[in-house]
Amino acid sequence: MKGYIEIEKELCKGCQLCITFCPKKVISTSGKTNAAGYVSAQFEKSDACNGCAICAMVCPEVAIEVYRE
Repeated sequence: MKGYIEIEKELCKGCQLCITFCPKKVISTSGKTNAAGYVSAQFEKSDACNGCAICAMVCPEVAIEVYRE
């Protein structure tokens, strides 16, 4: 099963928990700041994502939506 995520950049506070816990390592820092001044996470467009939703579960800001295809 393939999956993908969408990260709401304005909600992300750059804690990097999603990056740490992603078993497929398809999330990284964007290098860009949001309106609040935090460097947000970004999804690396990849077929490796299986939609496991671990990233969404660990996100304290509920900034990640997970989709499965």
